[in-house]
Amino acid sequence: MNKIAETELILTSENKIYHLCLSKDEIADNIILVGDPGRVELVSSKFESIEHKISNREFTTHTGILRGKKLSVISTGIGTDNIDIVINELDALANINFKTRTINTEKKSLNLIRLGTSGALQKDIKVDSFLVSNYALGFDGLAHFYSDKSRVEQKLGAAFQSHALWPNELANPYCVKASEKLFNKFPDINSGITATATGFYGPQGRTLRLSPFIADLHDKMGSFNYNGNRITNFEMETSAVYYLGQTLGHNTLTICAIIGNRLTKEYSKDYKKTVSEMIDLVLSRIC
Repeated sequence: MNKIAETELILTSENKIYHLCLSKDEIADNIILVGDPGRVELVSSKFESIEHKISNREFTTHTGILRGKKLSVISTGIGTDNIDIVINELDALANINFKTRTINTEKKSLNLIRLGTSGALQKDIKVDSFLVSNYALGFDGLAHFYSDKSRVEQKLGAAFQSHALWPNELANPYCVKASEKLFNKFPDINSGITATATGFYGPQGRTLRLSPFIADLHDKMGSFNYNGNRITNFEMETSAVYYLGQTLGHNTLTICAIIGNRLTKEYSKDYKKTVSEMIDLVLSRIC
């Protein structure tokens, strides 16, 4: 097999993957992804024991045990560019031999569950509720930098592009479905299409001193329906988690705490409590 060059697979002097600064024995097969490094400790505080604590840049990892199962929680920071680093490096830890710099013949499949906060795009979605991303609709364009489109739901992406009269200046939206294996663990939670933006302000239709390019973005998103699926919320990572994770053979799911409603302008009075309750629910389902 061809060896992967040092410029492609970058390792530290301790033979750890470069950005995450992790070795193979420091991660579990079940991994919770959070954006905020400070939220890692909130998740791991619910573990019965912690075996590893590693921090490098915005990437903090805690690996421990809960109800006899090994779990990792990793902070990704904000945005799909960081997800590109995290998912590729986790896959390298799972499926590349660092000594020979070759891809393993037998591949390991990780369970990657993103826990995030999000803003609702439908009036009936209540603040402080939870929402599972049945589909991810990416405005970020990251999937277009890779050749494998086997996981991309072409018809759904094209339907939204036509519905919204999507501008040529922006990357074509792409769509990826959640992994059924993980999605089916949460049948009692509201679900929908989660839109992933490239930023927090203009890309999500917010106006401070600059006006967004698409003035009626929320209307175009809120009125879209594809086979009974609505666009329910906005965040900044899920499309990349779904595309990269599943294309590399892993299971992916995003669950968000709805801390604001962009249409009713309501905002959570105690979103930290909501996030903690979401973590408890997810840990009870996966352990």
